[in-house]
Amino acid sequence: MIKSSGLNAIIKGEFLQYFKDFPISYLSTDSRKIINNESSVFFAIKGKIHDGHQYIEDLYNRNIRQFIIENSDFPVYNYPDANFYVCENSIFALQELAAYYRQLFNLKILTITGSNGKTIVKEWLSQILSWKYNVVKSPKSYNSQIGVPLSIWQINESHDFGVFEAGISTRGEMTRLEKIIKPDVGILTNIGSAHDEGFRSRTEKLEEKMVLFKDCKTLIYNLDNTQVHTTISKILPECDKITWGAKPEAIFQIAEISQELKGSKIKIVHGFTAYEFNFKFTDQASIENIIHCIVYLLNSEWTLLEIQEGLDALQNISMRLEMKRGVNDTYLIDDTYNNDLAGLEIALNYLFNQKQRNKRSLILSDILQSGMSVSKLYEKTADIINQNSLDKVIGIGTEIKHIKGHLKSDFYWYKDTSAFLEEFNLNNFNNEIVLVKGARNFGLENAIRYLQEKLHGTVLEINLDALSHNLNVYRSYLKPGTKIMVMVKALAYGSGSIEVANLLEFHRIDYLGVAYTDEGVTLRKNGINLPIMIMNPSLDSLDKILEFRLEPEIYNLRLLKEINRYTKIHNRSIQIHIKLDTGMSRLGFDPDDLDEMINILKENSLISVASVFSHLSSADISQHNQFTENQASSFKKATQYLESRIQKRFIRHIANSAAIIRYPEYHFDMVRLGIGLYGYDATGLINEQLQSIGTLKTEVSQVKKLKKGDSVGYGRRELIEKDSTIATIAIGYADGFFRSFGNKTASVWINGSMAPVIGNVCMDMTMVDITEIEAKEGDPVIIFGEEQPLKLLADSIHTIPYEILTNISERVKRIYISE
Repeated sequence: MIKSSGLNAIIKGEFLQYFKDFPISYLSTDSRKIINNESSVFFAIKGKIHDGHQYIEDLYNRNIRQFIIENSDFPVYNYPDANFYVCENSIFALQELAAYYRQLFNLKILTITGSNGKTIVKEWLSQILSWKYNVVKSPKSYNSQIGVPLSIWQINESHDFGVFEAGISTRGEMTRLEKIIKPDVGILTNIGSAHDEGFRSRTEKLEEKMVLFKDCKTLIYNLDNTQVHTTISKILPECDKITWGAKPEAIFQIAEISQELKGSKIKIVHGFTAYEFNFKFTDQASIENIIHCIVYLLNSEWTLLEIQEGLDALQNISMRLEMKRGVNDTYLIDDTYNNDLAGLEIALNYLFNQKQRNKRSLILSDILQSGMSVSKLYEKTADIINQNSLDKVIGIGTEIKHIKGHLKSDFYWYKDTSAFLEEFNLNNFNNEIVLVKGARNFGLENAIRYLQEKLHGTVLEINLDALSHNLNVYRSYLKPGTKIMVMVKALAYGSGSIEVANLLEFHRIDYLGVAYTDEGVTLRKNGINLPIMIMNPSLDSLDKILEFRLEPEIYNLRLLKEINRYTKIHNRSIQIHIKLDTGMSRLGFDPDDLDEMINILKENSLISVASVFSHLSSADISQHNQFTENQASSFKKATQYLESRIQKRFIRHIANSAAIIRYPEYHFDMVRLGIGLYGYDATGLINEQLQSIGTLKTEVSQVKKLKKGDSVGYGRRELIEKDSTIATIAIGYADGFFRSFGNKTASVWINGSMAPVIGNVCMDMTMVDITEIEAKEGDPVIIFGEEQPLKLLADSIHTIPYEILTNISERVKRIYISE
């Protein structure tokens, strides 16, 4: 075991304060995801957005006693019984520690890199290899400068095979990862456009990736890409190159790929031997990933039967946690694709960062292929679980019962999922968040189906990782210290205000904005503690505003006078936000009202001004630049006058999503981020940097054959011009799919093709033409998403994405996904 006394010999740096020789068991770079234990080490990283040194006091109070820091002048004397090791770069220190740790173990390591597919290939190969080896692998998509060292730290003496993935975004990064991983065998999945912006050319990116394999014995890749083969041959002349592809010179030639009734069939020729394999996947990406797996196994001398059995066991892998509404006012976190200690720790961190409910429970299957004895495994598992308070833990499997004596929570044990569903009273789940975590073969997806709220088949998937990405894109345009208010009104533009607000609180934004008091009350009741501005408060809601610590926008003298009267009668203090009308001509104080407003504020000390703001009307339209500049000038002049008169500082903000990009000079103290967070840039300047966060999908309910002259839908608005096939899909205008989309105005995406809407859109269903599409009942239908951008759908009826998003009905089930 590595101890803190050994850090001098491992990491470049020195002890700023040394108290005790603690063991080093757990590593963390995120104060929200750390095991509260003296054997945990926190690496304080100075990032562009957050500085890890700011969270040391909180961690110290949670019993963390080992810190790797970058600030040599940090006041360590405030923490007398803790170790502080100072270095130039905490990420490099983490990597140096992981590289040293890797050298302590002699196991075979397979490493996968590429632009796409590396996580799936890693998961599939790990699953098959675990039949013969005790495998350790990267959790989720841990392939970054931080993720790789944390992955390597999982290795223990029982492991004899490691499968890791490595990703890069710019030059110089792979050198550091290679020193950590030291792979024996490599797989290059492909080279695409991902992270092109970090390199001068695609070739340079490929050359950087090949640094990973500089000492590799074997490298597997697709020979059909001439650029890839030429570059690898030049850079890695000594490496044993195991190629596959359609070209005859490939070592493993792909002779044939055909579609079968229940999947695909592939014929691979190696020398004078032909191999045939069947698998259930038909999409091109999965086929390419499967080929990498097959070629690795063939080259490793697995038998045809062993490989086929492995392929038969492969499943579609959801690499993301999914959060869904459950019965009895619960939330379900679905993480049922695998189960290992690293994945459990990640999932529990996610669970305890959810604030929607106070109670939390865990359904957990046996943990497989850990390489530990049963007693040691479940003692360690309990140690991870006990870091936070769980209402109950439900164990499913033959071995997990051994955890009982180590848990602080109530424990229930069932031999399998069927027994749990038959014997456990599901009404015991009520008003709580339930994490369901288990390996595939335990069938916990059946528990998810049973516990899930029963709604119709139309769902809106919200990608919380994309939302986090977009937040960071906009943050990158701000000067240090500029605050952010995020608008979560109208169900967070249809995405779900509670879940989005919870994520934003996790990312430490400064303010939330909602339209009405009841929206703010709902957020407070669901555990959101951020300051919340109410943009359109009503006078009869002042009791609620004060009870739930909300902050009203005050936009005229009538509201201000009522606030003035109310605070004096009840002797209650309140924080308000003053809105000025600088040209929007909607809400806000006019210049003539300022002196009377100031007199009221100066006279009543119970009223505090949190911020003064205005609203730009045309920040996204270049032809109105002068008008925008006039608005900002008026705002600046008014706020200077207010500040000089009331003699108090307040936050100033006028920039919306568009102005964050186009007018950095108008960021003032805070900006307001709205539609940009959800992936839509009204300026058109950064659309390529943003990610769409939502996918609205439904399914085919029925398929019909129609003859020429038949009519479709209400009013016989659509007469079939030729024999056709139509599909009825489970979405209508009650779900937010507008009637104006009907009669070939809009299309939906089914199995790779666009299907135009036929006839009028009905309340609960819609008909589409699938004459040229192979589709059957139950097939998925994408209304908008990656396959069909929301803006294209909005353009078809001459509206804006806001309108479509905010009109998605509450009866449409929201599913939240995150890695």
